[in-house]
Amino acid sequence: MSAPGTPAAVSFAEAFRFWLKLGFISFGGPAGQIAIMHQELVERRRWLSERRFLHALNYCMVLPGPEAQQLATYIGWLMHRTWGGIVAGALFVLPSLLILIALSWLYVAFGHTTLVAGLFYGIKPAVTAIVVHAAHRIGSRALKNGVLWAIAAAAFVAIFALSIPFPAIVVAAAAIGYAGGRMMPGKFVAGGGHGATQGAHAPALIDDDTPPPAHARFRMSCLVIVAVAGACLWLLPMGVLTMALGWSHTLTQMGWFFTKAALLTFGGAYAVLPYVWQGAVVHYGWLTPTQMIDGLALGETTPGPLIMVVAFVGFVGGYFDAQTRALFGPEMLFLAGAVAATLVTWFTFLPSFVFILAGGPLVEATHGELRLTAPLTAITAAVVGVILNLALFFAWHVLLPQGAAGSVDLPAQAIVIGAALALFRFKAGVIPVILASGLTGLAFYALR
Repeated sequence: MSAPGTPAAVSFAEAFRFWLKLGFISFGGPAGQIAIMHQELVERRRWLSERRFLHALNYCMVLPGPEAQQLATYIGWLMHRTWGGIVAGALFVLPSLLILIALSWLYVAFGHTTLVAGLFYGIKPAVTAIVVHAAHRIGSRALKNGVLWAIAAAAFVAIFALSIPFPAIVVAAAAIGYAGGRMMPGKFVAGGGHGATQGAHAPALIDDDTPPPAHARFRMSCLVIVAVAGACLWLLPMGVLTMALGWSHTLTQMGWFFTKAALLTFGGAYAVLPYVWQGAVVHYGWLTPTQMIDGLALGETTPGPLIMVVAFVGFVGGYFDAQTRALFGPEMLFLAGAVAATLVTWFTFLPSFVFILAGGPLVEATHGELRLTAPLTAITAAVVGVILNLALFFAWHVLLPQGAAGSVDLPAQAIVIGAALALFRFKAGVIPVILASGLTGLAFYALR
């Protein structure tokens, strides 16, 4: 049997169809989304080689922001220039945004009905187990030695006992990683996500030795253009919001807050959720702790990056804000929520596009260096401790809904244990666990 030849060139239309499909099937969080792209683009379609895929993935993991969406943007850019990257990244997010706007509206409009309340009664304990599982999954991959375990423990103590803000933890971990990469480099070598392919492999359209295309070669003029365009795309809506509504308006503050959140999402969505909770729930009061947990449940059941839970936060905050402000008014609550969700998504994902389009040419010209990956390794270790804190926060509100003085919610506890067994022991997927837990919660709720 003859060896397969190099695949034919991929048209923009063919790539568009694939990115659109990916936007609707990208369940499973970043690990599942990256696995789907690896299977489709490397193994089945052979649009690029394993080594080029991992080279792009390593860069995306160093950046703040959702690495799976950034990886899609990077590959789209590498294949079809700037518009290819914009289309790939936008289609990765757009289906999820539209679905979450619809689900958020159903939640705020009908969330108190027996059906919806019962489903969420079961889903919230499942989310607690899912977050614990995420901490275990990331920890088993990231904590390879005692130094990294110590960083994780210190991060947990910092956020749980000392209430140190998440951004400060990220900065401290990065500094430790940078210094540690110089003094004891063996402790800060990151492991590969899929493992490099060994030996011969079928030729790919963009293979190991394929030179970067003309648009992927670094030019200072292109870097300046991307940086200026990104700044304008941020300043224009932020300027309009500030002048039209004022700096203290909910929409303006959402734009500013989620811009900061976008620059702090090292380690994936679970890592930044404590920061979003601190701002959206505690500081601004856009939604309640219970609504935050419900939003994460919705985010787990929809395609796209999990950080899209910010669209739910924006919708709920905009929806209830419109009840007391004249901008939209009580007659246009859905519009207020949809506009807020869209603005939040814009400010959250804009930096990711700028990072990829500006930094891609530099990545194509260089290979991974320890001085770049060691800070990421330390940040990932710290993220494990932060996620564990998030799991405790969720467990507290789910299992002790009346606070420390109240009794444990035994049905919720049973669902947490069942979901944890399904995830840890039987390796069940997130979607089946959420569906089964939702139905179980509905049954408990109906019997109350």
